[in-house]
Amino acid sequence: MEQTMAVAAVLALLSGTLWWLRRRALPGVALPAKRGGRRLELLERLALAPQQVLYLVRFDDHALLLASSPTGCSLIERVPTEGIGDRLIRAGEDDR
Repeated sequence: MEQTMAVAAVLALLSGTLWWLRRRALPGVALPAKRGGRRLELLERLALAPQQVLYLVRFDDHALLLASSPTGCSLIERVPTEGIGDRLIRAGEDDR
């Protein structure tokens, strides 16, 4: 019983120390996602058919248009995030 309590105390101390180090954001201990925020974000999803889908994904400072089908996934286009608004406006003008 004493050994079990000792092991539990050591694990609690280790997890508490790790939590404290991560909160302090010491180099090599902090998780990259915590410091810089999320690097990957799903902006939009459009189902074209039951097994064919278009995804608009933001990765860092780029937007990726991906196509997914039963045969695989492919990159359609990659643009800087700043250019998304300009391309949407031009696409809207073409539709008129």
